[in-house]
Amino acid sequence: MRENPSGQSEPTGLDALERAATRLRRPLRLTWAGLLAERATRAFWPAWSIAFLGLAAMAFGVQDVLPRDWFFGLAAALGLLALVALAWGLRRFHWPSRAEALDRLDRTLPGRPLTALADTQAIGAADPASKLVWQAHVLRMADRAAAARPAHPDLRLSSRDPYALRYAALLAAVMAVAFGAPTRVAEVAGIAALPGGADAATARPSWEGWVRPPAYTGRPTIYLNEVRDSAISVPEGSVVTVRLYGEVGILGLDETLSGRAELAETDGPAADFEIVRSGSLAITGPGGRQWDIAVIGDDAPRIVLSGPMEREADGLMSQVFRVRDDYGVVAGQARIELDLDAVDRVHGLSVDPEPREALVLDLPMPMTGTREEFTETLIENLSEHPWANLPVTISLSAEDARGQTGESDTQTTLLPGKRFFDPLAAAVAEMRRDLLWSRETAPRASQILRAVTHLPEGFIRDERAYLMLRVALRRLDAAIADGMSTETRDELAAELWEIALLIEQGDLDSARERLQRAQDRLSEAMRNGADQSEIDELVQELREAMRDYMNQLAQEAQRDPNRQEALNEDSMEITGDQLAEMLERLQQLMEEGRMDEAAELLEMLRQMMENMQIAEGEGGQGGPGQQAMEGLAETLRGQQGLNDDTFRDLQQQFGNGQPGGQGQGEGEGEGQQGQGGLSERQQALRDQLNSQRGNIPGRGTPEGDAIDESLDRAEDAMEGAEQALRGGDNAGALDRQAEAMEALREGMRDLGEMMAEQQQQGNGQGEQIGRADTDQMRDPLGRESGAMGRVGTDENMMPGEDVYRRAEELLEELRRRSGDQDRPEVELDYLRRLLDRF
Repeated sequence: MRENPSGQSEPTGLDALERAATRLRRPLRLTWAGLLAERATRAFWPAWSIAFLGLAAMAFGVQDVLPRDWFFGLAAALGLLALVALAWGLRRFHWPSRAEALDRLDRTLPGRPLTALADTQAIGAADPASKLVWQAHVLRMADRAAAARPAHPDLRLSSRDPYALRYAALLAAVMAVAFGAPTRVAEVAGIAALPGGADAATARPSWEGWVRPPAYTGRPTIYLNEVRDSAISVPEGSVVTVRLYGEVGILGLDETLSGRAELAETDGPAADFEIVRSGSLAITGPGGRQWDIAVIGDDAPRIVLSGPMEREADGLMSQVFRVRDDYGVVAGQARIELDLDAVDRVHGLSVDPEPREALVLDLPMPMTGTREEFTETLIENLSEHPWANLPVTISLSAEDARGQTGESDTQTTLLPGKRFFDPLAAAVAEMRRDLLWSRETAPRASQILRAVTHLPEGFIRDERAYLMLRVALRRLDAAIADGMSTETRDELAAELWEIALLIEQGDLDSARERLQRAQDRLSEAMRNGADQSEIDELVQELREAMRDYMNQLAQEAQRDPNRQEALNEDSMEITGDQLAEMLERLQQLMEEGRMDEAAELLEMLRQMMENMQIAEGEGGQGGPGQQAMEGLAETLRGQQGLNDDTFRDLQQQFGNGQPGGQGQGEGEGEGQQGQGGLSERQQALRDQLNSQRGNIPGRGTPEGDAIDESLDRAEDAMEGAEQALRGGDNAGALDRQAEAMEALREGMRDLGEMMAEQQQQGNGQGEQIGRADTDQMRDPLGRESGAMGRVGTDENMMPGEDVYRRAEELLEELRRRSGDQDRPEVELDYLRRLLDRF
């Protein structure tokens, strides 16, 4: 402090520095300690890295592995290197001073206040105003110094140790402490003093032991040297490893765990064995130990079948199973074998079957989670297997990681497969099954296939299927004559399968035929007791076929407006909603098992569809939509005609004539067209379709885009058919023409639905089926149907007293009309069904 002229003391920088030093004592000490650590680390990191490496090597027993001379040579070299590193560090290291710590701390503060407090005012000391400014500056610097915090040391050595050797040495030391034997480092100090040196030290008795459980258990390895309890439990299959050090015979091993003998003794320096039962383990000799080890058993997996095997509509099989294991299973298999004793050995199955290996399927395993206990479903499509729909036995097995296998009980069931409800398709599938059963059935299969194709008119509705069946029959006859090989049999079976699918699900040109086929298949399924999934699929097929048929009738009504005036006043009247209700009722009856009522309702629905007429509301004629529909219909008719000509040309190439059983010579040279003529007609149809694309309404809307997509597929298929015709591939052309017709039908169906929606939005009402009141549902005779869709009516249709005489008259009239062969075939067929029923 310094006195001014008025007698008051003035603070100087040194005074402020002394006051700040009392507050900076702790930060200054920590900064000095950090500076010391920083310099020591930079100077001595090579020395302590070498020391860590040496200690780790000795803790892991390098002295027991290396010969004495090598060990001492390595120890001397390592010690010399450590001394050099220590000398280099001492030369670079210098003790930090208080001034250096103060300077380090001052550099961390803004404005370096400690340096500022040590300064003196150089100019203006005689000016009172200047002195006041200086005093304020000193006080501000003192406040900054009082808020100082310790400076952090810079311990980074990456520039001095770019390969991180210090971290490698530190990691080795940590591992030596955790997993090695640090006490063995002390043994090295007495090696030279013992008789014999290192050899004598090595001869001192010691031991190590480990118990390693199997990896699949997830349990850690047990280090016996650190186990204090005398009783431990380990999983079955664990491996014991014991190492004995020192003179042979001083330490020994007794164990009753391996099962090799009642008491197995090991006097060698090492022992490895697997634990197979509970027992004892003892290290005998100086410093020995003993443990009672209990084995935790590993049970074999348990697998059971959960319920019977189920079948989906398309023949897909599904089998639920449950698995349980101690540590989880790794794999599983299902084994399916033919139950020959349960097979009905009739017809093609009367001969002995050819040997066939059991069917083995891999079971699905969970992709996530535990495999100790789970439930899964085996799903496979075995419809094409020779044992499909035949009695089989199924058993499941599961295997764990130890190799143990568990098996389920054997279950007897029918192997699920696809069921054919079309009689012709079922016959073809049965002949395929007989061929796969035994090649001895080939002559019988040929005879039956020849019989079913003898008179195909009215029986085989798909001409393509007929042609494929005839070709397959020729190959079958040739194979029988030459001796059928296994490869030929399998190829024929594949062809017959494709033919059966084509007949069952084939592409029919007529919507009426598709509807009739859907009705026939559903009736056959009801008679044969089909599964509920199959019933649901067939009902859905009936819905789609009925929708296509109604769209076709609507298109015919639009093309022939005068047909509206010719409708009979007593014609059947039903709306689309009522048809949907009848289908729902039909499905409900089948789900409840009331098959008789369902069959009656299906027959009534068949009669309704056969006698149905479509009438449209006002404003449904003319316009671009109607013109586009007519143009697409014309293109479809042309494509159908070309398809027929292509098929006939293919028949003539095979020498079959028409599918009526005519000889080869009929039509020779007169019905066959050149490939150029057919391809030119196909090109003309494609050009015609392109010219009609501009008339399609609804461009840019989702409905219009769907129509364009269908027509694009039709055009691509036409182009493929044209190329096939130019190349002489009539069979390939038939396939592409069928695709083109299906795409055209889909486009016309989408166009009809779009026009119907537009019409309904325009006049507030949709299409009506019939002309009378849409709230009534009548049968083909004009009667109101019974309640809840039942066949019959609640009306009294025969008022009067002599109802029995009137019934006799009606029955006689039906018989008279059914005998009149000049009546249309549709009417005669309807009359015959009425007579069969009543």
